[in-house]
Amino acid sequence: MKTSLTKLEGLKRSLTVELPVDTFNQKTEKIIKSLASKVRIDGFRKGKIPAAILRQRVGGSAKSDAANEIVTETLADALTDADVSPAVQPSLVNVDTENSDSFIYTIEFEVFPEIKVGSLKSLAMDQINSKVTDEDEERALQDLQDRSTEYKTVKRKSKEGDRLIIDFEGLLDGESFEGGAAEGFEIVLGRGTMIEGFEKGLIDIAPKKTVEVAATFPEDYHVENLAGREAIFKVTINEVGSPTEVKRDDEFAKKFGEKDFETMKSRMSKQMQVELESRLVQQNKDTAFTALLDANDFEVPEGSISAESLKLQQDMESRMEQQGMPSKGKLPAEMFQEEAARRVKLGLLINKIATDGEIKAEKDQVDAKLNEMSLQYGESAQQMIDWYNTDPSRLANIESIVVEDMVAKHVAEQAKVTMTDKTFLEIMGPQN
Repeated sequence: MKTSLTKLEGLKRSLTVELPVDTFNQKTEKIIKSLASKVRIDGFRKGKIPAAILRQRVGGSAKSDAANEIVTETLADALTDADVSPAVQPSLVNVDTENSDSFIYTIEFEVFPEIKVGSLKSLAMDQINSKVTDEDEERALQDLQDRSTEYKTVKRKSKEGDRLIIDFEGLLDGESFEGGAAEGFEIVLGRGTMIEGFEKGLIDIAPKKTVEVAATFPEDYHVENLAGREAIFKVTINEVGSPTEVKRDDEFAKKFGEKDFETMKSRMSKQMQVELESRLVQQNKDTAFTALLDANDFEVPEGSISAESLKLQQDMESRMEQQGMPSKGKLPAEMFQEEAARRVKLGLLINKIATDGEIKAEKDQVDAKLNEMSLQYGESAQQMIDWYNTDPSRLANIESIVVEDMVAKHVAEQAKVTMTDKTFLEIMGPQN
């Protein structure tokens, strides 16, 4: 076997492989003989077709099949001989079956770039700290208590803590606007779920009354033409519901599948800690990787980007399908190109740093990550762990996540970091 590697534009390479012509001829004859007992030609009995006629009839296809088989059988050795590794599946661009001395084929492919990671000590980045406070735990308990509260219809005027069932219509300069009306809408006074002034205007109002309430949209409201503007809402109070008392006791805990209140409180606190830590790791990791990407510019294989774009497209289509929004064939792969390029480039950087730093995921680290992820599965946690452990390819995904976390931590330890303290709500959002 002779190989000749040629550098093309960018990361593209061309590899020509030359083999003894006897290899090709023997393979072709073997295929022709295997077809002798299968081919039917009028005027000849099956299996009794003269060799010359058989070769005339099936020789072309036999040569093609022989060429494909030889390429498949020799490609790995050819790449090893040329000391090159394709980034994506090579393309067969030429096959010469007419040469009397040699069988020659040529493939083209892209290779991964040679990456030299810049000094991590020159990187500058922000990282965040946070912790779960007693106030955070109290807020979470209060949220559970609020969700367990039942309401009894009353005829008195409304007050803070009541649940109202209302119809409303919003007006801007006397005109209705999109999304500004609803019927049978439920609101609990004092929760602060509506825009400024709305809930306040519904306090001390009797059932079946209609009132006008002035309320102002926030300056950063997501609908641009409403941001910062005051609207008048015509609101009809259909029903006033008074909350029933909910005690924080064992019966309360049983509503959430816990045996007693102390167990529920302890589990909730642990869950909050785990969720916060997970969010902190992810946000700090994103910041570290963004700084790493900004400081290291290199070319990435187009084929790898295309493959990653297709994967992102399929993932998005699958999620939309699950949500009842069929989109197969409607999302162009081009819309995922930028994110795909980022992922491929970041993957190469992470792999390079992990390789150079001998950063590997140990079994106890993988198990710890699995246990952390399983917390969100409740009673099915062990099933989830077993599902990953029974398939090495699934477990490899967890190992990759662990290595990513370790690389991000390694990058941050080397870089110039500015630490910022944030609250639980700032990290997790008010919904938590």
